[in-house]
Amino acid sequence: MSSLKLKKGDKVVVITGKDKGKEGKILVVDKKKNRVIVEGINMVSKHTKPSPMNQQGGIIKKESFIHVSNVMYLHNGKPTRIGAKIVKETKNGKEVNVKYRVAKSTGEVID
Repeated sequence: MSSLKLKKGDKVVVITGKDKGKEGKILVVDKKKNRVIVEGINMVSKHTKPSPMNQQGGIIKKESFIHVSNVMYLHNGKPTRIGAKIVKETKNGKEVNVKYRVAKSTGEVID
């Protein structure tokens, strides 16, 4: 099982499916199921009954999960894969390995 390289707040583009080509920000990440919720992508209609919280009831449009393989990270406006780079740094006199996310297309550190 591969590690999930996307995080909440990352800007992504949908590469396949009904919303192909649309861009958005990741709102929720489900690491167990390898799924993400992207802002404005994969909108579904949910029918709700009237309740004390929602007096009106009716049909609500909301985002649904999309598999992580169907989205790609946006770096400088272009979709790119994400890699990892491990660098040895000294903190408090000790050498520590620090892991960074790297854009594969440019080699730049993302965060």
